[in-house]
Amino acid sequence: MGAKEGSSYRQDVVAVKSRCWRALTWLRGTLLGSNQLANDGHVDDENQERGNWSGRLDFFLSCLGYAVGLGNVWRFPYLCYKNGGGAFFIPYCIFLFLCGMPVFCMELAIGQFSSSGPLTCWECAPLFRGIGVGMVLVSSLAAIYYNIIISWSLWYLFASFSNPLPWAECGSWSTPLCSGRLHPVTENCNNWANLTAQSNGTCWFSGRDANGTAESYLYGIYNASLARLHGIFVRASSNDYMNYVALQDKLGSFLHTGPLRWDMSLCLLLAWIIVFLSLSKGIKSSGKVVYFTALFPYAVLIILLIRGVTLPGCGNGLEFYLTPNVTKLSESGVWKDAAVQIFFSLSSSWGGLITLASYNRFKTDCIRDGMLISICNCATSVFAGFVVFSFLGYLAQELNTNVKDVAQSGVGLAFIVYPQALMKLPGSTFWAILFFLMLITLGLDSQFTCVETAVTSILDRWPHLRRYKTLMIMTFCIVVFFLGLSMCTPGGLQLLTVFDDYSGAWNVMVITILECVCIGYVYGVRRFVKDVELMTGPRIAGFLPWRYFRWWWMACWCFLTPVIVGITLVFSWVKFEPSKYDGEPLPLGAQVFGWTLTLGVLTGLFAWSAASVWQMRSDPGQLIRPTRFWGPALVRFRREVTYVPGFEIDPWGRDNSNEHSNQAKKVEDEATSHNFMNEAFNADDVKA
Repeated sequence: MGAKEGSSYRQDVVAVKSRCWRALTWLRGTLLGSNQLANDGHVDDENQERGNWSGRLDFFLSCLGYAVGLGNVWRFPYLCYKNGGGAFFIPYCIFLFLCGMPVFCMELAIGQFSSSGPLTCWECAPLFRGIGVGMVLVSSLAAIYYNIIISWSLWYLFASFSNPLPWAECGSWSTPLCSGRLHPVTENCNNWANLTAQSNGTCWFSGRDANGTAESYLYGIYNASLARLHGIFVRASSNDYMNYVALQDKLGSFLHTGPLRWDMSLCLLLAWIIVFLSLSKGIKSSGKVVYFTALFPYAVLIILLIRGVTLPGCGNGLEFYLTPNVTKLSESGVWKDAAVQIFFSLSSSWGGLITLASYNRFKTDCIRDGMLISICNCATSVFAGFVVFSFLGYLAQELNTNVKDVAQSGVGLAFIVYPQALMKLPGSTFWAILFFLMLITLGLDSQFTCVETAVTSILDRWPHLRRYKTLMIMTFCIVVFFLGLSMCTPGGLQLLTVFDDYSGAWNVMVITILECVCIGYVYGVRRFVKDVELMTGPRIAGFLPWRYFRWWWMACWCFLTPVIVGITLVFSWVKFEPSKYDGEPLPLGAQVFGWTLTLGVLTGLFAWSAASVWQMRSDPGQLIRPTRFWGPALVRFRREVTYVPGFEIDPWGRDNSNEHSNQAKKVEDEATSHNFMNEAFNADDVKA
């Protein structure tokens, strides 16, 4: 062997051995659960007991996916059109900066500073421990019905794998008012002997069928406006398909739900399997799944917008969406809608934000992340409006009607209007699959956090269960799956409507007000802003000086935000309307059940706080003082809380201040081991 060939051979051997060593190191880290992806220089997690996000982007995308949900796509655009078009952006942005963003950032800071979920993070003022119970109950109730919407989307996704789409024509399942069953007629009913013009704007056929049996049926509508005055509306084929095939909501009711549907039950089971697999390793697995579930909806929205603005009639839809009607701003209902939408759009006071932030590394700039996520969330809502109304304009032109007649929100937009518009496009199967995949991913991110909130709260309250976290997640998924089966019936849509209207409405506003009172007045806003500075440093986002910027947040947390939420809450009581389905109030039993959900959350909240009062009855002053365990979870960060006299550094008696040095030693040991292996390889090469 020549010298050059020998040298090349040794280089190849070294390269192969180096690759094998890296592969073994990666495999060892995977099997032992070590995390080499941390981007702040630490090996493994900063908090060994609870764990941390693998990277900052995991946290950011998880929060973004949690905040950006179905409401951004199927509720905001309709509210914008309803409340003055482009003028609605004014109150919407005002409430974003006065209400939504302050609460969002406050909850991120609480979770990150305490490294605790919502059930145990209120040791800053034990009197308010009940806030955590209320948050966990709201998230648990949301987990029950939110996955139902995902199961509906899965059902439609599977149904979309056909050409033509199953709702493209009025089948045997449709009603006489289905658009495909009606024929074009003139005012004199085409002068046909068998057709009779009615005073309600319709033409009826009277005659005999092939067997000689007399029959009479609606043949067509010659005056749509007159027919609507008599309560006769032409129904889109997608409308009948949803009512009688997909959701079958017209075949059941709240009081008579009907039989359990096996096909929808299987879709619900599949939805829960997806959730469990994504959360099986906690944030380590869900933090990777969100790279797809949080970003995919944006890719689909961009694709749909490009397609939408090329459709005929899109301009009419966008005009309805954007044309400002400033006179609407004088109506109190517009401001109430803006406050409610921005509040619930960000998913504040559900406990999810505290949960996600509790897995952050202590020195993360959570205020920067909170501000950016809040703005991205609202920008997504506005962007989704362009997508929705470009298609609504196209659909209105196809149906020869006005945009306002096809504009809907919620379930109607997702499962009636959009499917009807998509079926008229070339390649409708592709567009339908893309759309329902987007709905699924929009819902999954929020569902991940709801489940993680409930499980994290349990594990923080009873830490000895952490070793069984996967089992706890599985148990929670199984229990909530069986609770959700009640909505896999024809009456399930009405039941879901009650859950949606009552489980996270007024009670969430009450939770927000209590949060602001706790942080602003009981714990002390001045101490809280120092806690924030300890985590973020003297500058927010690298350029905003916290010493000046904090005054804005203090004003919001102490006054502006609780006052705005309080006014919105009172206004909602004054303008209260019972829960409705298809424009009609639900029966009394549904309203009673809904109020039971609302009061159940508030009862749990105040009962847990009352238990703290009883527990500390010997010294009531403890109720409004932080406990000795309040503060950072790691001793080395607790040593930095020098602005609080008498702050206890190590209340657990387990000094973990040398944790960083232990991790550094691990890095040094691994580097030494790696060098040793390289030296061994080199020695082998020399011998060769």
